[in-house]
Amino acid sequence: MRRLLVLATALTLTACGQTPAVQEAAREAVQENGQAAPAGFPVTVENCGRELTFDRPPSKVVTGYHPALETLLALGLDDRIAGRTFFGESAFLPGQKEQYDKIPQISETIMLPQKEVMLSQGADFVLDNAMASFDAAGGYATVEELDAAGSPVYILGGWCSPEEVLRFTLDDTFTDLRNLGRIFGVPDRAEKLVTELQGRLADVKKRVEGRTPVKVLATDGGKGPVNAYGGAGVTNQMITMAGGVNVLAGVKADYTEVSAEEVSASQPEALLVSDYATLRGEDTPSSPAKAEEAFAIARNSPAAKDKRYLALPVAAQHPGYRNLLAVTDLARFLHPDAFAQ
Repeated sequence: MRRLLVLATALTLTACGQTPAVQEAAREAVQENGQAAPAGFPVTVENCGRELTFDRPPSKVVTGYHPALETLLALGLDDRIAGRTFFGESAFLPGQKEQYDKIPQISETIMLPQKEVMLSQGADFVLDNAMASFDAAGGYATVEELDAAGSPVYILGGWCSPEEVLRFTLDDTFTDLRNLGRIFGVPDRAEKLVTELQGRLADVKKRVEGRTPVKVLATDGGKGPVNAYGGAGVTNQMITMAGGVNVLAGVKADYTEVSAEEVSASQPEALLVSDYATLRGEDTPSSPAKAEEAFAIARNSPAAKDKRYLALPVAAQHPGYRNLLAVTDLARFLHPDAFAQ
């Protein structure tokens, strides 16, 4: 699934944002109905080089890959979500499974439904993590088509092209939270969540500061070439913030392939293994199996000798609320003594 989402970022947005005609039509509809714009509206935010304008908070939202749903649930916006995709690859965040079950499922995979079904949802906002679900060649409604239908698309982390995936920083998640807070008319709620998450990251920084960084290989399995994470993008930043150093930091990529020889020479002290159960409805190798593949390649490394690895839900390796929470989990794994008190 990570492979699917990252490779799909090669598809760039074709729309330039909501067209003036679409925005003006929405404003005229509000005026004709005699409805005054709520306080704080209209709101305009930038996403992937587009300007999106909202005259009122969205009330019929469709979410794509699960980190998008998790982020809205963290903001307390479950009552605005009218449809979601399937999620069955790993455990839910605490308390969110019950909310997930109450939201209608409109797709049996992590992808948004095909064009006709998607357009029939009548959504007034679409939130996703990458461009995979907006590829016309795959039978999906494009960003432009959804925009014209009054269903503006927002991509978390600005993951709209391969270049933007590499430029992503964890601060972009805070920008997303603030933007969503404005879009949904809950800026105070969003700022409170941002403050809480910044506090968590500050606590991690304080705990690992001054400790020797642990050499980490982040892998998604493979006997050669190996699917792994280089020195750009979200996973590399999580490793660094958690008190580690990416042994593939010199590889200027996010999710990529590296040779078995390079992995063997990297001598990791610990592994970070992408954990997910299915990809497009098919079972995938387990995290223990993927870890064993890496241990066999780097068999003389400290990580292999200690069988030291952490299975990290791949959803945490995408923009969204979960990737900030996961920094603490990763830091506990790398520096358990720092969390003993």
